[in-house]
Amino acid sequence: MKSFGKPPQGERLERLRDLPLWDGERLRNIHPVLPGLRDPLAPRPTLREFLCGDDGRTPPEPLPADDPRGVWLRKPASGLRATWLGHSTVLLEIDGWRVLTDPVWGQRASPFTLLGPKRFQPVPVGLRDLPEIDAVVISHDHYDHLDYPTIRALAKSKVPFVTSLGVGAHLENWGIAPSRITELVWWQSHRVPGTGLTITAAPSQHFSGRGLKDRNQTLWSSMVMAGDRHRVFFSGDTGLTTEYESIRDRLGPFDLVMLEVGAFHPSWGDIHLGPANALAAHRLLGGGVLMPVHWGTFALATHAWDEPVEDLLALADPNDTALLLPRLGEPAEPVERREVQPWWRRGQHAGNLPATRPDAPAADAADQLSGQLPWPLD
Repeated sequence: MKSFGKPPQGERLERLRDLPLWDGERLRNIHPVLPGLRDPLAPRPTLREFLCGDDGRTPPEPLPADDPRGVWLRKPASGLRATWLGHSTVLLEIDGWRVLTDPVWGQRASPFTLLGPKRFQPVPVGLRDLPEIDAVVISHDHYDHLDYPTIRALAKSKVPFVTSLGVGAHLENWGIAPSRITELVWWQSHRVPGTGLTITAAPSQHFSGRGLKDRNQTLWSSMVMAGDRHRVFFSGDTGLTTEYESIRDRLGPFDLVMLEVGAFHPSWGDIHLGPANALAAHRLLGGGVLMPVHWGTFALATHAWDEPVEDLLALADPNDTALLLPRLGEPAEPVERREVQPWWRRGQHAGNLPATRPDAPAADAADQLSGQLPWPLD
């Protein structure tokens, strides 16, 4: 079970214990939860309900997807371009440098090869076909953000990793040399050597862990990537918090804001945004072009697969919020302020990419998973 990772030890653990979030045994959210975020009367969905969900939680056929490799050969005219590759995986081109966020090429957001959330369809481009990357940024250690097979493949390269404190223990355990790993605490910045790229960790309101015994043993963060002219905010996973005002004041303004909108539930309102709270977070951050992430790839909650983006589109005021909703694999420059096209509604097949259906595991399989993983999974 190598994919479960390794807990922080030694100097890493001592650094974690020095954080204000450490309660003597683990990290915890200390910023007050805003009123109304979490419905205390809403029952949490069971893992069995989650794993045995209906067909509405996956697309009926493959989503439209582009091959971005030809566009990547040309520099972005504005200096800033984003290519959404699925879920929270985005290739950012910032003032001549390339950053890959939360790379997940694996088939499942799970430690198991035959059990757990399966991706709707393959990533639009293979991991080997990416252009040269200057930094990989990982927000936290959940399976849909930190993927064992992807990290093992990236271990063969020389790309540096910038992540939250403690996550480096997993990376080292999977073959990433310590010299390639930089672990940050909130408000700490790192200038990637040989580049004009600065990466800063910032607060988020979430949790961590890859099994029942390592809950909140590593830090979770939002991340800001800044070049000479452009700044990008990436939420990772988080609930709504007024700390976004401090992030705006200390690290903004932002040209592009990437916020999670999927995998929400009334009982999870303190640890996930969902569409409505993503718009509230966007306002607190001071605006900038908003690109939703954390949707359209895995069924990680019990809502319909397209509910996050449909709700976001219905709730956003087009006169107040500039939305960027590119197709999978479609490179897009935020400065273009393009009109939103609901491409996910078209129902057209994306080349020969096969759609995948969720598994319907037996009850004992669901029980096996629930006995080894934290819930919710992300």
